[in-house]
Amino acid sequence: MRKLPKINDERLLVGIETSDDAAIVLINKDTALVQTLDFFTPVVDDPYVFGQIAAANSLSDVYAMGGTPLTAMNIVCFPKCLPSEVLEQILLGGCSKIEEAGALLVGGHSIEDEEPKYGLSVTGTIHPNMVLSNNKAKIGDVLILTKPLGLGILNTAIKAGLTNGKQYEEAIHTMKTLNKYAIEAIKHLRISACTDITGFGLIGHAYEVAKGSSVSIIIDSSKIPVIEGTCEFANMGIIPAGMYSNKEYVENNVKYLSEVEQAIDDVMYDPQTSGGLLIAINKDDAKEALYILGEIDKNPFELIGEVIQKREAAILIK
Repeated sequence: MRKLPKINDERLLVGIETSDDAAIVLINKDTALVQTLDFFTPVVDDPYVFGQIAAANSLSDVYAMGGTPLTAMNIVCFPKCLPSEVLEQILLGGCSKIEEAGALLVGGHSIEDEEPKYGLSVTGTIHPNMVLSNNKAKIGDVLILTKPLGLGILNTAIKAGLTNGKQYEEAIHTMKTLNKYAIEAIKHLRISACTDITGFGLIGHAYEVAKGSSVSIIIDSSKIPVIEGTCEFANMGIIPAGMYSNKEYVENNVKYLSEVEQAIDDVMYDPQTSGGLLIAINKDDAKEALYILGEIDKNPFELIGEVIQKREAAILIK
């Protein structure tokens, strides 16, 4: 990507420079398009549930920008060795989430591949003055996380057949939940920045916010919401390889202010599938935001940190 020519066009409101969740293109003074694409291999055996999770993950990028999904197109890779009924269930699962989002499924593209892959290309809309990005966090803001962490670790445990029914259901519920409900409920409040927590984990995505906003972020490890059983699996060494690469990616920009439990530390770097939103919001609006969010879903919404003046490290963990 670094060798691609930089686009200098006044219509491009958000491009690739900030590692944001989606691109924003100005159409007119009242409308901008939100464009994103994402797909991945199955994280669960149930094809319908996999379709739901993959679609929720793809739609999330639009919500992270404050937008509303308008249309979606399927992206499918599928092997000849699997029955067509499996593909049908994947697509039906995805369609259920597209409909829940209020968007329109308008087509897609498929190719033959050795391993199934599924996701969406999503187009959304937003008013140009209402765009949320990951590089506008303000000193004094506090940080709200809208879903618990641990999905990478739990997906690893699920594939190994180690989770119990409750752990499995909580992981599935978390991944299937659209970020629509969280952002739409509080977008009227003073939100400065937003990003969804996916492959780079909480610390990796928080680092992008801090770097892009020229601030530092303090994260309170004791406030991190974690799906039940995650820490036990982490202590057993059931950790995805992506956690280690995430740590390596940001380790020179992280400073620990106090000792952190090893399992919680691992969880904060754990790559998430269809994770929640990390929202930087005015401190005076935080109480109202948490109350509103608490009314709409069983997921724990937590205030996990704050934005401070830039220091020697982008991320400070206590």
